Amino acid sequence: MQIDPRTLDEAVDAEGFTGVVTVDVGDQRVLERCEGFVHRALQAPMTPGARLAIASGSKGFTALAVMRLVEEGVLRLDDPARHLLGNDLPLVDDDVTIEHLLTHTSGIGDYLDEDSDLEISDYVLSVPVHQLTTAEAFLPMLEGHPQKFPPGERFAYCNGGFMVLAILLERATGGTYHDAVRRLVMEPAGLRRTGFLPLNDLPADAALGYVFNEGNLANTLHLPVLGNGDGGAFTTAEAVHQFWLAMLDGRIVTRESVEEMTRPRNDVPQENKRYGMGFWIHRTHPALILEGFDAGVSFRSTHLVEARTTVTVLGNSSHGAWPVVAELARAIDAELGAS
Repeated sequence: MQIDPRTLDEAVDAEGFTGVVTVDVGDQRVLERCEGFVHRALQAPMTPGARLAIASGSKGFTALAVMRLVEEGVLRLDDPARHLLGNDLPLVDDDVTIEHLLTHTSGIGDYLDEDSDLEISDYVLSVPVHQLTTAEAFLPMLEGHPQKFPPGERFAYCNGGFMVLAILLERATGGTYHDAVRRLVMEPAGLRRTGFLPLNDLPADAALGYVFNEGNLANTLHLPVLGNGDGGAFTTAEAVHQFWLAMLDGRIVTRESVEEMTRPRNDVPQENKRYGMGFWIHRTHPALILEGFDAGVSFRSTHLVEARTTVTVLGNSSHGAWPVVAELARAIDAELGAS
């Protein structure tokens, strides 16, 4: 893959990128850049091994945990969510299935509507963030949102749908969402440095997320203290590449399940991508994408399946990564011969 160092420099400078950029091919790293700080106030420089948050990038982990339970016969894709929700969330249509939730076709109302005019610096959570340590704790925020359209009618990206999946995981396993993802996804993939870290008690190797490109305002009060089903895991650039290889090699779910999850289900023209179950897909080629955006987080990882190549941008500010993501997307399109 050809990446022009000059245009990459320009992209890094465009929004003051802070984070890690890597390109890994097989077992070889062919590009690595670290910019900015893990901790701005302490002037602690970014390092290749820093753990950064990936926001909605971790929806892929939720989807894989659900699929593991499908493989084990605990759940079925055509199971109505109502079977485990019981009387909770009565506005969720009784016909909404696990597959609808995984493919963003459930039509349920979203507690975090990405089509709204909210600013990234707004405080959007209606429950005190320190209470959000389990999926069940999100129930008060998920209540009261009317169904937008009949299940299966169309694609509409829905954070709330993945929080419902997290609740289903907790009820199906009898443990927390975090325990389920650790057992079903992280451990089989060997991802020892990937997981959900408390924002108010981050270890030294975890990067603080900064709301703005400048200044020291961290995202601690903008997000749940522990990420959950719709996003919030921390990981490293190395681990992201390791994750893609583990998944595609069938070490998390079977290769047949991977094919089902990465089969394009919906074209999403407004995102210039397609969607499977928990994973974005390149608009014309079978390249897989995980992406996340939140206060203090900007992330995208693209995996070129046949080339076993991973292109990852981990940013610890809200907007800094996007010019870099756009520049690398052009390089990826050129590599794929995409038009």
